[in-house]
Amino acid sequence: MDLAFISQHYPLYVKAAVLTVVIGGIGIVLSAVVGLICALSRYYKIPVLRTITVIYTELSRNTPLIVQLFFLYFGLPKAGIVLSSEACGIIGLTFLGGSYMSESILSGFQSIKKGQIESAESLGLSKAQIMRYVVFPRAAAAAMPAVSANIIFLLKETSVFSAVALADLMYVAKDLIGMYSSTTESLFMLVVAYLIIILPISLLCSVLERRLRRGGA
Repeated sequence: MDLAFISQHYPLYVKAAVLTVVIGGIGIVLSAVVGLICALSRYYKIPVLRTITVIYTELSRNTPLIVQLFFLYFGLPKAGIVLSSEACGIIGLTFLGGSYMSESILSGFQSIKKGQIESAESLGLSKAQIMRYVVFPRAAAAAMPAVSANIIFLLKETSVFSAVALADLMYVAKDLIGMYSSTTESLFMLVVAYLIIILPISLLCSVLERRLRRGGA
C-alpha cells in the first residue's frame, strides 16, 4: 500500500464524493416526490394517472440505470436535446428511484387497515385530517425500512455515473488506475469513500425507522 500515493490523491476523492452526494441527494429527494405521487395515484385509484404510473413503474424497474443514462446522454442529442452529465445523472436516478420509492410507499399505504380509517371517519375527521393524522404516520412507519433500503441502493447506483463522463468516485478511481496502475490504492480509497458516505446514512435511517415505529404505533 503506497501511503504517499493516497496522501497525494485523496483530495480528488473528496471532490468526487461531494459531487456524488449532491447528485445522489437531489436524485433521491426527487425520487421520493415522484414515488409519493405515483403511490397516491395507485392508492386512490385515479384512473388515467394510475395507468401511466403502472407503465412507468414497469419500464423503470425493468431497465438498468446505465441503459437509461446512455439514452439520456447519447440518445437524446440525436433528437436535438443535449443534457449535461449532471442533469443526466439526476434525471436517470430519479427515473429509476421513483418506481422503487412508489412501491415502498404504496406498501405503507396498503398496510393501513380499513377499520382504522372507518374509526377516524366516525369521529368526524375530514379526508385531509385522516391522511395527516391516521394514514400518513402509520404508512411512513411501515414503509420506512423499504425506503431506507432504496436510499442506500440509489446511492450505490451512483457508481455508474462515470459512464456518462460524470467525475464521480468511480470515475476518479478508474482514471487513477489508468494513469498510474495503482489499483490497490485507488480501490481502497474508493471503498473508504463509499463507506464514509453510506454508513452514516444507514445508521440515520435505522434511528428514523425506530422513531417512526414508536410514533406510528
